[in-house]
Amino acid sequence: MLERFKVPDDIAVRVPPATMRKAAEDIFATLGMSGEDAAKCADPLIYADVRGIDSHGVSNMMRPYVAGLKSGHINPRPVMKRVGDYPAAVSVDGDRGLGLGQGKELMELACARAKTTGVALVTALNSGHYGASAYHAHVALAHDMVGVSMTAGGLQVAPTQGAEPLLGLNPIGIAAPSASEPPFVFDASMSSVAGNKITLLRRMGGKVLPGWIADADGVPIMAESEVPERFLMLPLGATREIGSHKGFGLAMLVEVLCSALTGTGAGPHRRKGLAHYFMAYNVAAFTEVETFKADMDAYLRSILDCKPAKGEKRVVYPGIPEHEAELDRTANGIPYHPNVVDWFNGTMKELGIPPAFV
Repeated sequence: MLERFKVPDDIAVRVPPATMRKAAEDIFATLGMSGEDAAKCADPLIYADVRGIDSHGVSNMMRPYVAGLKSGHINPRPVMKRVGDYPAAVSVDGDRGLGLGQGKELMELACARAKTTGVALVTALNSGHYGASAYHAHVALAHDMVGVSMTAGGLQVAPTQGAEPLLGLNPIGIAAPSASEPPFVFDASMSSVAGNKITLLRRMGGKVLPGWIADADGVPIMAESEVPERFLMLPLGATREIGSHKGFGLAMLVEVLCSALTGTGAGPHRRKGLAHYFMAYNVAAFTEVETFKADMDAYLRSILDCKPAKGEKRVVYPGIPEHEAELDRTANGIPYHPNVVDWFNGTMKELGIPPAFV
């Protein structure tokens, strides 16, 4: 993450991952989830926080999850049901459960099918927010497969040259195995910046950079500025002149493969909750696994060894910053803003759970 999204060291409260995991599990269980489902839902949140994907960790996401469980919008005890089942393609109804706790099982199903079919796809409809796309794609690595995961995110993005939020944030996650180097793990929304990062900026009192958002009339804000009360997210690329048509097209692709493909309508026409996409490529169906991993190592190392541009210190590939964050945060704790810790203590007290943090 860019420095402007990070909690300053002088105010950060470092929390061991196990402590925050238990706090999240306790809240989920108290709000009606089984212990097993509570653990499944906590896992992607702690994955995100440990790997520095703070926009999709507990800081931003627990508040809407708690609100959704309290209101009944989120089903705490969903029963997933297959509504379509072919050898290499399965469609699942998520029964209004949090996709957060369903995604790993669905990616595991895609991997199991891909062992026979080479490539397999699982889609989910009638589901809830599923957290960081990287988490679900990452599941495939343990099976020596390439994982791809997408989700129809919140409708906050205006199409290129438009002034209405007709596109979801629509992240794409991709993970590919390697042997010695940290694996390639890509995760990015098809908006100029993840929508949740604007929430982080507001918490930190930071400013948006040029090309991240548009004003309420759809005019791109091309100067560093405060976060306005009303705004639209821009597609990846910001403006037509510097490539927003590419982010726009990719965001539509995610709508097609997640929402339209599950028969639940795309963009502003979505029906029955959010839709997700999980795909596994069995490397062994295409080449020797050892050859693939060796080739990945060579390629990844060439990126790391690339001569930096003038004024830059190094070149990294997707997965390296997260790997480094994981090493630090596993050893030293996850840095949270004090108001996040206060929210947890207040919420746990309200729910009759002993506060986790003192």
